[in-house]
Amino acid sequence: MVKRGRIVAFFLLVLLIGSLMGTTLNGIVNNIKLGLDLQGGFEILYEVKPAKDGDVIDREALLSTVEALDRRVNVLGVSEPNIQIEGEDRIRVQLAGVDDQSKVREILSTQAKLSFRDVNDTVMLDGTDLVEGGAKQTFDDKNQPIVSLKLKDADRFKNVTEKIVAMGIGNNLLVIWLDFEEGVDSYMAEALKPDPNFISAPRVTQVLNTSDVQIEGNFTIESAKQLADLLNAGSLPVDLEEMYSTSVGAKFGETALQKTVFAGIIGVAIIFLFMLIYYRFPGIIAVVTLSIYIYLILQIFDWMNAVLTLPGIAALLLGVGMAVDANIITYERIKEELRLGKSVMSAFKSGNRRSLSTILDANITTLLAAVVLFSFGTSSVKGFATMLIVSILVSFLTAVYGSRLFLGLWVNSRFLNKKPGYFGVKQSEVSDIADVDDDAEVVTKFGGLDFVKHRKKFFFASGLMVVIGIGLLLTLKLNLGIDFASGTRVEILADKSLTANEVSEEFKQFGLEPKDVVLSGADKEIGVARFLGVLSKEEIAEIKAHFQDKYGAEPSVSTVSPTVGEELARNAFISVMIASLGIIIYVTIRFEISMAIAAIVALMHDAFFIIVFFSLTRLEVDITFIAAVLTIVGYSINDTIVTFDRIRELYKKKKKVKTFEDLQDIVNRALQQTLGRSINTVITVVFVVVALLFLGAESIQNFSFALLIGLIAGTYSSLFIAAQLWLVWKSKELTKKRNVKVEEQDPEPEV
Repeated sequence: MVKRGRIVAFFLLVLLIGSLMGTTLNGIVNNIKLGLDLQGGFEILYEVKPAKDGDVIDREALLSTVEALDRRVNVLGVSEPNIQIEGEDRIRVQLAGVDDQSKVREILSTQAKLSFRDVNDTVMLDGTDLVEGGAKQTFDDKNQPIVSLKLKDADRFKNVTEKIVAMGIGNNLLVIWLDFEEGVDSYMAEALKPDPNFISAPRVTQVLNTSDVQIEGNFTIESAKQLADLLNAGSLPVDLEEMYSTSVGAKFGETALQKTVFAGIIGVAIIFLFMLIYYRFPGIIAVVTLSIYIYLILQIFDWMNAVLTLPGIAALLLGVGMAVDANIITYERIKEELRLGKSVMSAFKSGNRRSLSTILDANITTLLAAVVLFSFGTSSVKGFATMLIVSILVSFLTAVYGSRLFLGLWVNSRFLNKKPGYFGVKQSEVSDIADVDDDAEVVTKFGGLDFVKHRKKFFFASGLMVVIGIGLLLTLKLNLGIDFASGTRVEILADKSLTANEVSEEFKQFGLEPKDVVLSGADKEIGVARFLGVLSKEEIAEIKAHFQDKYGAEPSVSTVSPTVGEELARNAFISVMIASLGIIIYVTIRFEISMAIAAIVALMHDAFFIIVFFSLTRLEVDITFIAAVLTIVGYSINDTIVTFDRIRELYKKKKKVKTFEDLQDIVNRALQQTLGRSINTVITVVFVVVALLFLGAESIQNFSFALLIGLIAGTYSSLFIAAQLWLVWKSKELTKKRNVKVEEQDPEPEV
């Protein structure tokens, strides 16, 4: 008898959650802060250095610098700036939605140390003599913009003017400097230039007894206000050296957001359709829980006040593939139990119980890779890692406990009794429960495949490809982006199709020659030029203004110093090593050392082929490439863990495993039984990756390519490398134990 109350409870629960999602989703989406790559903006990494000999860069100095920078950002009127201390001597500044990035760069890095000097460059007054907040932009008698200052001590200014007047005609100048550099600047040299570095040099003809001072110069209203604001914000207590910078035009960000969201909708829609067609009724439950998963991810990101970046959106979409993987593992288990002739209720309980440890192990190993990525990544990669970590945790809750709750209501209502077809299981596939014992295993449609038989061929094929790959890497090398090689990257968005020659000619106007120019976009409207050196602030400002006027969109410019490039490369290597070590330790604890080593060999195999593919295709290797490699490490170990979990289960059932043939049988059956899950999982993730690759923003195309190659390599290595290596090593271990036992039973006779 059907218990309709449970069915009603299901619909009420779905209606309640759906109503909550419908009424709050729009507000959540609008509240989420977008990163620079989605709304445009400016990011810069400074190395903090002492302003004077003997100064120490300690925590207090860094905090003072952050406060000074924050005051300057407030002058700019930037909403929600992000200024963070990194390490012992670095500060990262992120400003979203900035229009005039050249102005921002100048205001942030300017020391703003005002000084009044005589013609011999002797300091007469400096910023410490000014009343705090006493600078303002006003107008003189001729209605020209000036900056008025309030001095702390009128008598001190009187003494200064007395000294200047006493220097005599021709030398009675009070030279006003901003950021005077000792040993570099001098009045005598600058006075001969048509555009000197000092602000102004007014002649003092009488002694002045006042605390109000006016600075006159060739000011516009805007430049006078900017100087007043800088002086009020205060001078920086340190010197700042630019190590890394990136700026994204607003139009770039808007286009990237639209494309990636559209790609995500298409990818997720295809996953939903696949789950409905392949898993039937459980597929409906999966669609419900995946929808809740996406909502919760956005809600948690909003609560965290985290910044959503372009890689972050990619991580959210990839998280859908991971969430559906947990559903697939559980549903495949339930289908196996149904084929053994068990009732729907019994199959549901058994399938959930047996799949839980597999899902837990797979998620923890992927989480390890994500945590390492967060620890060693830069700002945009940290956004990706943050989203990936949140996705893993939330997907475990929704795909495991959410699915159990919703599907459990239907199973316990007895509506699904004797209806295996609702789970995608044909009646002809169901065995008679009377003929099935406790240790029985379901016969899969892949039962005829012998994976172990051809293991040597797989080893040889992989070995040959590794040798070829090493040759390619030695000859072609990698096409390193500026993240690792240092330099400048300029991305141009045009209102027409471009040619590489045309882009190069545009840069020649500035005396610049790109190392290379790469075109992308549906109509080749995006041109990326790379330069070996780090362009100056002035060159970047000229380039931005030029292409803004020419194509109507401000280009995105990134610069990376050699120091930062070397650090990123080193951190990338360290992160892969630490992730591998963490996985070895965890798999050893949960399984055994031979499985851990086999899994790592498979992971290195996957990472290597991603690298070789990028070398062969000359695709640019940037920081998101490392994110892709570590993501694949997580996915690949996920797949391998599922296989090893089944091997462990069958090994225990076998009870007595003595020969290579016994092991061969276990590995073959494990691969046969998990192949369906492996195929379905990789297909669902491929849906998202392909959508991102062909429909998403151009800036994550290389990232998507790396994921696609990694997914293919990961599936291959899980099936034909990891399990086969374990088989070989385990058989040697058994042989060794058997020989030791024989020696103990039949000791040599004493002579």
